[in-house]
Amino acid sequence: MALADIFAPKYIVAALLVVSAVAVHYRGRVRHGFFRQLSDHSTLLAPYNVFMYLFSAVPSKPFLDVTQFPELKVLQDNWRVIREEAINLQEEGRIKAAEKYNDLGFNSFFRTGWKRFYVKWYDDYLPSAREQCPRTIALLEQVPSVTGAMFASLPPGARLVRHRDPYGGSLRYHLGLLSPNSPDCCIYVDGEKYFWREGEAVMFDETYIHSAENKTDHQRIVLFCDVERPIRNRVVRAINRWVSRHIIKASATQNVEGEKVGVLNHIFSYVYHVRLLGKRIKKWNRHVYY
Repeated sequence: MALADIFAPKYIVAALLVVSAVAVHYRGRVRHGFFRQLSDHSTLLAPYNVFMYLFSAVPSKPFLDVTQFPELKVLQDNWRVIREEAINLQEEGRIKAAEKYNDLGFNSFFRTGWKRFYVKWYDDYLPSAREQCPRTIALLEQVPSVTGAMFASLPPGARLVRHRDPYGGSLRYHLGLLSPNSPDCCIYVDGEKYFWREGEAVMFDETYIHSAENKTDHQRIVLFCDVERPIRNRVVRAINRWVSRHIIKASATQNVEGEKVGVLNHIFSYVYHVRLLGKRIKKWNRHVYY
């Protein structure tokens, strides 16, 4: 192979993907197995996420000091107001799993008990949220760095298996609203344990491998927010905001019928029905399936 061929664009792109995927795999102490990592979305998105890590203005570690984000204090100061609206939603059965296959980002979580009610998804507030939790929205409107928000429920016995979230351009904020206040209801981020306490906030990097479980008999509800990752470089910050508003926003979904569903979730709905057909064929006859 000639030297010019080695530096052909296709080989450069392939090399970037491989180097970035290795960097993501070895970032942190907890890792997926080889084949799981090979097929994981974090491998496909590794070049973009490594780009974000290089220009990140916050340390590269699982948990971050929430006081580094003073704009979020207004949420914690008003946690009881937010909690009241969350409890009303819970009692009305509005915090729930998706009714259709139109929630690409969290579809696998519903099988193990996790539930949600979207308030905002990458700059768009949902009409049902404006009707059901206006005081929470009034508070979120004071914090432009919050790009997405929802009420997330982890009922007794529910769990989330180990996973990475796909997008490195944001960080994850949880504000405890309803919690057993027990170590038996907790999250592990890169092997570090945290358990939710009512009125307490935590910030973590969701692109580290994490998992959660609720082994208690009590409900856990948090205000779950995606917060724009602080970026040192103005150009890189602009790129991240463009991706947020034009690509991540395409994963929007609905709380109730009639609300807007993003193009990525429309595609996912069709693809998942093909997968369901495959599962039925496999159950009927494994040889035919393979």
